Amino acid sequence: MRLLLTILFSTLFFSSEAFTWKVHPSKDNQSIRKAIQKANKGDTILVHAGLYQEGNIKVDKEVILIGVDYPVVDGVFKYEAFTITANNVSIQNFKIINVGISSMHDLAAIGGENVSNLYLANNIIERAFFGIHLANCKSSLIENNQLTAAAVAENTTGNGIHLWKSNKITVRGNKVDGHRDGIYFEFVTNSLIEDNISQNNLRYGLHFMFSHDDEYNNNLFKNNGSGIAVMYSHGVTMRYNRFEENWGSSVFGLLLKEISESTIENNLFLRNTVAIYMEACSRSQFRNNEFKENGWAIKLQASCDDNLFEKNNFIANSFDMGTNGSMTLNTINSNYWDKYGGYDLDKDGVGDVPFHPVSLYSMIVEKMPTSVMLWRSFLVFLLDRAEKVIPVVTPENLKDDAPVMKSYDISN
Repeated sequence: MRLLLTILFSTLFFSSEAFTWKVHPSKDNQSIRKAIQKANKGDTILVHAGLYQEGNIKVDKEVILIGVDYPVVDGVFKYEAFTITANNVSIQNFKIINVGISSMHDLAAIGGENVSNLYLANNIIERAFFGIHLANCKSSLIENNQLTAAAVAENTTGNGIHLWKSNKITVRGNKVDGHRDGIYFEFVTNSLIEDNISQNNLRYGLHFMFSHDDEYNNNLFKNNGSGIAVMYSHGVTMRYNRFEENWGSSVFGLLLKEISESTIENNLFLRNTVAIYMEACSRSQFRNNEFKENGWAIKLQASCDDNLFEKNNFIANSFDMGTNGSMTLNTINSNYWDKYGGYDLDKDGVGDVPFHPVSLYSMIVEKMPTSVMLWRSFLVFLLDRAEKVIPVVTPENLKDDAPVMKSYDISN
């Protein structure tokens, strides 16, 4: 909201001297590039419906570009459509298609570098190498864009929304479908990703590295090739997101690698091969999440320590938790486990005996993946029952001492 007010303020600030230019394909003034050349700082350029094939359009002035009835800007599979090199630029209501593919340059429907206060909104982007690509930018808003590609191989498609070394960027209300990575953040700080849909992407719905103090709220990540990866960062907050239908060998809903001081709350993990895979994570909190119908709810590697799992629901997962070590240094407390077979004699809503979420069979599958073929066999039943009576293999300290008897009402 603060960013939007800044953009509106900038528009009003220049309104006393600003001029509105009109571009129309059937009239003399039919070039977007020429209109930008003629425009002055703060001017508005209205581009009417039609087909514009002008190669690479460089936006090197502080102007507002607004499409009327979605004019089509065609990169003819050779060019980047818009390249922004000025601050305070707005690009709205365009349909941008057929961006060029290059192994040397990250060509995009809209590209920007070393600029600030951009407003990129309500654009339809189809068949782009990269959709929106910003590098070393700050204080910008990317919202309500639709980005669609048909990725077949990683070398022939880029990312939907790609940000590198940027600060205070808001990515809101976009729909990204069929790219390499849906949303990509690298060295991006103090930024917000919310209300987006990222699905059917070849690799990750969200790929996020070396980025600190960012928030991800109310997003849907569905049916992506390898799920979502958040790595090498601290101060990450993820709330009210949905991680759904990320299936396949070595596929996860959410990969957390070397994450610290982070918060993961009120998220839904539904029907993923592995809901959360954690490696070398520390001092993070997992609260009020629901893990439902996943292969593995959580794979907690022995390299993780000082994390808190509290007030989460574990429902109808094949395995609630797995680990590759015999000792863990994390806290698991007051969660709901549908596999809990204990009792509550004092009727306080808390089980009277601890729950061990790691089964013997899950540890066997961890070491010998092919043993999953024995799933639901009588032998597996006997092994798990024997391990519960006399624990030998499963880590004794990985347990919930206060499992609750009823599931939490978690709003996702």
